[in-house]
Amino acid sequence: MPNSCYSIGGQAVLEGVMMKGRHEYAVAVRTPEGTIRTEMTPYESWSARYKVLGVPFIRGIVGFIESLTIGMKTLTFSAEIGMTEEEKAQEKEHSPLVNKLLMTGTVLFSICLALAIFVVLPSLIGSLIEKVIPVLWVTNLIEGFLRMIIFLLYIVLISRMKDIRRVFEYHGAEHKTINCYESGRPLTPENAKECTRLHKRCGTSFLFIIMFISILLFMVIQVHNPLLKVLYRLALIPAVASISYEVLKLSAKYDNKFLTALVYPGLLLQKLTTREPDLEQLEVAIQSFQAVLEKEIEHDAA
Repeated sequence: MPNSCYSIGGQAVLEGVMMKGRHEYAVAVRTPEGTIRTEMTPYESWSARYKVLGVPFIRGIVGFIESLTIGMKTLTFSAEIGMTEEEKAQEKEHSPLVNKLLMTGTVLFSICLALAIFVVLPSLIGSLIEKVIPVLWVTNLIEGFLRMIIFLLYIVLISRMKDIRRVFEYHGAEHKTINCYESGRPLTPENAKECTRLHKRCGTSFLFIIMFISILLFMVIQVHNPLLKVLYRLALIPAVASISYEVLKLSAKYDNKFLTALVYPGLLLQKLTTREPDLEQLEVAIQSFQAVLEKEIEHDAA
């Protein structure tokens, strides 16, 4: 069986990396003491459990929800590993229910804030521009580019934060590890270091495709009322995400010039969302990857 026969994806977390296969996902985190702690979690996608959820244009929405759920769990785990003794003592003062409610509230607030910044704000500004340029498809186009500019500014601003910069370095380690494996090279930090930190299946590329597809889709919808416009934008997010997911899957599967051109800006964007990792960070990413790979091989051998 060739070395690159398994499709494994991942995500950077706080001082670590999560890698996900078909049956389990692993989180490897560098502890404050300098050791690496790895946790395995059994996993079966909803689309594998229920075939109807695996059909094109539905699987993208399902996959997005699954990724968000697993992402929050792994981020919480990595945050707990990195806690100081004082922070752990403060955590124990609250009941598990309170801690869960606080985490849920944080997630919901983050989602609402993201929708407000990247959907509602550009839409409202577009409605103001419409008063000056009363050509709806033009204002929708301007709104789409404005959304991209806001997103780029957001990435640039948060990349200046020390903790986020570390996450971006682990994001680079995740990509380099996957690229090293898919190129057939032995998985060592030194080999992974030589690989590119850009990858076609990255969530950053997915976000860029979402913004591009949303420009095309929103241009077709001729709505003048600002409130209705915002509601349409929010209602169409699942449709945009599902179309974008299929485009990303096709671009990773086929070497097509049009698809390559479509995802190329997303690859360039990864130069902002990834940073060059050191050998210790690559060691963490490789440990997470190998833990999942071993389980994939064991499952197929059973």
